[in-house]
Amino acid sequence: MSATAKQLASADFPTRWGQFRIYGFRLNPVGNGKPEEAVALVMGDVHTSPPLVRIHSQCLTGDVFGSLRCDCRQQLEMALTMIAGEGAGILIYEQQEGRGIGLMPKLQAYELQDSGLDTVEANEKLGFKADHREFALPAEMLKVLGVKKVRLLSNNPDKVAALERAGIQVTERIPCEVVPSEHAADYLRTKKEKLGHLFTEQGS
Repeated sequence: MSATAKQLASADFPTRWGQFRIYGFRLNPVGNGKPEEAVALVMGDVHTSPPLVRIHSQCLTGDVFGSLRCDCRQQLEMALTMIAGEGAGILIYEQQEGRGIGLMPKLQAYELQDSGLDTVEANEKLGFKADHREFALPAEMLKVLGVKKVRLLSNNPDKVAALERAGIQVTERIPCEVVPSEHAADYLRTKKEKLGHLFTEQGS
C-alpha cells in the first residue's frame, strides 16, 4: 500500500503574478516516516492540456532573504512568471529545505562550503546524502488535482523520473534556467557535475 496525499485546505490566492488558488496537502507515509506537507498554487485550466508544472523545494535563504548562494528565488519567480504568461499552471512548493536535510544542517553546510567544500561534499561530511528528496508528495498532489500529464519546468531528471514512476506522464521537460550570480556559479556547477542536473551550455 502506498502513501496518499490528502487535501486539507483550498482558498483564493491573489498574487502579484495574478490570481491563483492555493491548496494545502499532507502526505501520511506508510510505516514510521514523518508526515509531509506542501502547497500547490493553481492558475487557470489545468485539465484541457498538460499544464506547466514547477516542483519547488522550500529555500528560506533564497526565496525569502534573496540569497545569492543559490538560484532558488530566481527559479521560483521565473516559474510563477511563466505560469502567469500561459494563464494556467501549477506550482508545488514542498517543505524540503536544503534538499531535504533541514534549515540548521543547511546553514552548517554553508559554513563548510565557506571553508572550500562544495554543496555535495558539505552534505556528506554532515552525514547526509547529496539529496534527500524523493518527490512522492508532488505526484500524489497532482493525482488529487486530477492532473495525469504535465509539462515539467525543471533541470532535475530525478523529478521527471519520480513523477513517471508514480504514474504522472511528463510530456515535456522545460529548462528552468536563470542567469546565476557570481556567488552561485560553483553551486550550479556542482548541480550539473555531481547531481546530474541538465543545463544548456548557456546555463552551465
